[in-house]
Amino acid sequence: MDQEDKASLFREMHRPGDPFILPNAYDVGSARMLVALGAKAIATTSSGFAFTVGRPDMGNVTRDEMLDHCEDIVRGVGVPVSADLENGYAHDPDGVAETVQMAAEIGLAGCTLEDTTMDASKPSYDFDIAVARMAAAVEAAEALPFDFTICARADGMLVGSYDVDEAIRRLQAYEEVGAHCLYAPMPPSLEDMTRICASVSTPVNALCAGRFTKYSRDDFARTGAARISIGGSLARVTHGVVAEIGTAILSSGDFSGLGGAMSGAETDKLLKAGEA
Repeated sequence: MDQEDKASLFREMHRPGDPFILPNAYDVGSARMLVALGAKAIATTSSGFAFTVGRPDMGNVTRDEMLDHCEDIVRGVGVPVSADLENGYAHDPDGVAETVQMAAEIGLAGCTLEDTTMDASKPSYDFDIAVARMAAAVEAAEALPFDFTICARADGMLVGSYDVDEAIRRLQAYEEVGAHCLYAPMPPSLEDMTRICASVSTPVNALCAGRFTKYSRDDFARTGAARISIGGSLARVTHGVVAEIGTAILSSGDFSGLGGAMSGAETDKLLKAGEA
């Protein structure tokens, strides 16, 4: 498939109440394995990528570094790829629009953009500038010759700067300016997720991480979600394994944790099956 076909397919996957699973890969290898295991599309993860280069999440990777990483994944798999582009690596609407244009140029089918400032003293943009930034992103996407999907994130519940009501107010405003998908990660409960989905007509992304990992795809389907992503969870699980087994090895010389490793042959098989 060429980029136009991937972008059209990706947009069509978004069906409220019948969510597709959009797993977040942290490198080309994890992306290829997920495709081999059945993923129909791949998302990147800003935190997962930051971990691979030895940095913490939230504003510690540059736009160029992230786009180079995303381009590697686009080239590495044959399915649509949507990028986690944090806050667009710009505070002003024009800068966010430029990021969308650059993202489209590397072959992506869409991207997710946050209303986070990356400033702990004021984590979220004020309402008006948040909406203006999303409007600029949508305008840039709509100027493209294919269906580049903008997923507009209201991250206040995740970073602790506003509540469900404000998240809904922002999502409704993002819908008004034409966002193609909406996302308010980590509401207080699954019931709040249902309320969020019911408050808009645009497809909604649900994050399955933390306390939400006890729920299944069918549970998320009942909320009305159109897609389910996992954020940096897979990368965090991987790092958890490194910490657990590494601690045993280095503190007591216990290598038994390595016994459950996937064989090299099976790994090679999956990597080959998932390549573009």
